[in-house]
Amino acid sequence: MDDRAAPDLGDDPTAGRVGDFMIGTPEEHRRRRWHYRWLIVGRLTGPLVAFLVTLVVGTAGYMLIEGWSLNDAFYMVAMTVTTVGFGEVRPLSTVGRLFTVGLIFTGVMLVWYTMSLLVATIVESSVRQRWGRRRMDQRIRRTAGHVIVCGYGRVGRQAVEELRRNEQEIVVIDTDPTALGEAAADGFAVIEGDAAEDETLHEAGIDRAVGLISTVATDAGNVFVTLSARALRPDLAIVARAEDEDAVRKLRRAGANQVVSPYAMGGRQMAQLAVRPSAVDFVETLLRGADGELLLEDIRVADGAAVVERTVGELRRTHADIMLLAVQRDGRSLLPPPADLRLRPGDVLAAVGRERDLTPLERACASPAKVAGGGEEVEH
Repeated sequence: MDDRAAPDLGDDPTAGRVGDFMIGTPEEHRRRRWHYRWLIVGRLTGPLVAFLVTLVVGTAGYMLIEGWSLNDAFYMVAMTVTTVGFGEVRPLSTVGRLFTVGLIFTGVMLVWYTMSLLVATIVESSVRQRWGRRRMDQRIRRTAGHVIVCGYGRVGRQAVEELRRNEQEIVVIDTDPTALGEAAADGFAVIEGDAAEDETLHEAGIDRAVGLISTVATDAGNVFVTLSARALRPDLAIVARAEDEDAVRKLRRAGANQVVSPYAMGGRQMAQLAVRPSAVDFVETLLRGADGELLLEDIRVADGAAVVERTVGELRRTHADIMLLAVQRDGRSLLPPPADLRLRPGDVLAAVGRERDLTPLERACASPAKVAGGGEEVEH
């Protein structure tokens, strides 16, 4: 659904088909892939060796029994073993005919044995596909608080990698089996289907998701995905990719919370890097948590949270080790937030700090039930 990199076929020669996806780490997938390939090679090695031995023995037999040349003997063996049966190259003696009967039975048995191995391999592959699909469905049904990524091309792949660095659960949707094979081999839950279809989004657990990223190849496709997702989940955070400015407006009208143009964003970032590289590097470090200490988090204020009706100034005094950068309210960002601003449910705080310092603030912004259950109300 996007520009593709070179495919890495999944877990066996049938990889790329949705049913063959398996649960596990990328290293486990690589081991399974090579194990299965060597298993197939091992199965076919026996019949191949037996066929070659039959050709050699048969050729030598005709040369010894009938005194034929190498060409005539090999030609006769090839016709006999493959049961083509054009007729005898030369008249055969009684011993030669008995030898030919033995070659015919050997050839027929080899053909049937090879066919049985091929059928067994196909059946086993089908069973593996169904079992893998069932396991994948069970995994997705158990997933909650995840992000749905629609399209596993170059942009989608980068989004998925960034989400993985933030330890975010992910479900990937794509129509390309090869792309899904790559995503599954990378350890992600996957679904083959059109992300604009309600059934596909329900299968991806949109009712339990915290966000959706649409990076399909066309602007029209992203608009349809956004419309479908917004109709199913009015409160879902939706980020969509756009190629041109007209698509940005359409995606916002369709319900996207954020619209990203990779080309425009890349151009702006390059310009900022040219004039203020240190500032851009600092922001990138915060966003990626690259220094291992400071983190930039979005924290939503829940109903009944301890910080409701408290001012930003009070919050800064209580959580002195945290830098409160902004408060988002009603679609607007207050940057910096005034000290006398009173927090209310639905506000989103952009805060910078170490994980051990952010945790108390996350608990203070969470609902009482979530705090009692040991959970956290955090938007990553």
